[in-house]
Amino acid sequence: MTAMQIPSTSAQPGMEEPYPQAEGELRRGSLSGKNLLRISVIVPVRNGSLHLPRCLEALGRSGYPEFEVIVVDDCSTDNTSQVAALYGARCLRTPQTQGPAAARNLGARHAKGEILLFVDADVVLPPDTLTMIADDFAVDSGLAAVFGSYDDKPPWKSFISQYKNLMHHYVHQTSNETATTFWAGCGAMRSSIFEVFGGFDAETYSTPSVEDIALGLKLNQRGYRIRLDKRIEVKHLKRWTLRNLLRADILHRAVPWTKLILSTRQLPQDLNLNYASRVSSLLVAVLLVGLLVLPFSLGGYIRVRPLILLPLLAAIAVALLYLNLGVYRFFLRKRGWWFAARCVLAHWIYYLYSGVTFVLCLVLHVLHLLPSPVRDVSVRDSQK
Repeated sequence: MTAMQIPSTSAQPGMEEPYPQAEGELRRGSLSGKNLLRISVIVPVRNGSLHLPRCLEALGRSGYPEFEVIVVDDCSTDNTSQVAALYGARCLRTPQTQGPAAARNLGARHAKGEILLFVDADVVLPPDTLTMIADDFAVDSGLAAVFGSYDDKPPWKSFISQYKNLMHHYVHQTSNETATTFWAGCGAMRSSIFEVFGGFDAETYSTPSVEDIALGLKLNQRGYRIRLDKRIEVKHLKRWTLRNLLRADILHRAVPWTKLILSTRQLPQDLNLNYASRVSSLLVAVLLVGLLVLPFSLGGYIRVRPLILLPLLAAIAVALLYLNLGVYRFFLRKRGWWFAARCVLAHWIYYLYSGVTFVLCLVLHVLHLLPSPVRDVSVRDSQK
């Protein structure tokens, strides 16, 4: 990217300003370009004119000198392509709506960088992000990929937006730095390795889904190293509502992720699939059954006595609080007790519908009614 005139952008109602506004012409950092890894930033987008300007403006502030920005327009019906051109990015367009996996693959085929950095169109990068990513790869020649997390200052003030983004931040920031999956919200990979694996599985994942996780699992399975760099924190501009949260969590995450686990028989131990999360899903289900049985116990319709059932339910609730004490303390520290109390309920509901989704998919899988999401993808080059 070259020096560019940054158009003015302003926060939407109910949204905090994600970064200071630009004044006049912004120029990239003064770092020398000698011996620096070239980074190709690939931004897949469909109808992203609301947040894309902030994403591209932030990239224009980068202190790293050796990078290009490729915006891949997945057949938008708004002025996304004009926005990309306005900010000096190279803009490609898919022949038809194909989803972010195919869009990223298209961008990668036209990229000139040794490092491919995938950034969602509703994500804002701090100025030092590209430098940290380049350092990760320069210091460790055996590193295949690296990714970060959302920051702990979501711009939207609504409870659901705060809860969802803060949960993502906590999960990534407390997970093992030696990762077994990949995240394409802000994740980078060596272009040579990306080519070896044929990129994201765009045939299976034609909508925003777990295509990044699937690719990360393939890399990990073949011994390639992936790092979760906790220094890399980016701002997520998406405004979450109850409807799009449930849609994303169930249809775009829980269902395809369960299908991926069942087909590969590979269950990651990090991020939100650790042992505490699995036990919590089971306990929430037992707790719900107990609460449904409780009125019948109080009415004397069943033999289970309230003096036995009530302490049991209380013990389950205490166990859930204990297993997830770290994240609840995090919510308390960040937003206070009232916010944390609501997060406990939201978190338990999440465990419930995620667990139910897994069980339903498992039953369908056993009955051979659940199609496998994973195609046999041969690695083009076995040499690392």
